[in-house]
Amino acid sequence: MSDLVVVGVDGSAMGLAAVEAAATAAARRGARLRVVHAEVPIKPRYMVPDPTSETLVRQAAARAFEVEPEVVVTKAVVTGDVVYVLEAESRAADLIVVGSRGMGGLMRLLLGSTPVSLASRSHCPVMTVRAEHRASAEAGPVVLGVDGSPDSDEAVGVAFAEASQRQAELVAVHAWQPDKAPPDAAPESAARLLAQAIAGRADARPDVTVRRDVVDGTAREVLLEASRAAQLLVVGARGRSGIAGLLLGSVSQAVMTHAHCPVVTVRRTG
Repeated sequence: MSDLVVVGVDGSAMGLAAVEAAATAAARRGARLRVVHAEVPIKPRYMVPDPTSETLVRQAAARAFEVEPEVVVTKAVVTGDVVYVLEAESRAADLIVVGSRGMGGLMRLLLGSTPVSLASRSHCPVMTVRAEHRASAEAGPVVLGVDGSPDSDEAVGVAFAEASQRQAELVAVHAWQPDKAPPDAAPESAARLLAQAIAGRADARPDVTVRRDVVDGTAREVLLEASRAAQLLVVGARGRSGIAGLLLGSVSQAVMTHAHCPVVTVRRTG
């Protein structure tokens, strides 16, 4: 643990929501908060940094202080591509927080390329936040998507830690599709996979109440529905059905885009 939360800001409303979520996350961890704006060098070198960038990070840092006055906040303007800047920041961080969509050209995409690319490269978990997530940020359980993949296994530990910090129930969810399961598979095997995924973790976190749910449906449908009542959704970056070469699993992209609560995406880096 480095006791550092990093938030990427770009001046958007979603960026401000990310700052608020990051400040709260840092306070829960007893961590420092670093506010970072990546300035893409599209101007002549003598014009970089843009004076407005310093104003942007200063305002973001002030908002973080309003939300959590006890958190130590630092700020930086870094020249470079957004994804590469935040990937570098992730090497020293426990958590990176970004808005689920950015400004300018990023708004032309269904989901901003920065969150997708960052989640597929980050060396620490990535939290994506939308402005409308604010109202439900402190309510409901932490939901964990489980599918038995390496990234999903890595997400288990993150979900337990989040539930402990938030003093929230942890709901471990596995999506089960009987019509697409192997002929010899049974619902009991899905329940067994779910139990095995969290085995041993509950002993290490006795303060966390755990509920296991095997739900009929696609992973996308099941997790989006579960997110309605959740304060946080935790998923692996790539699931068991991930296709090699894709930046991020389709389920991860779907929940980052449409979930009703903030989403933490976890990639196995070892």
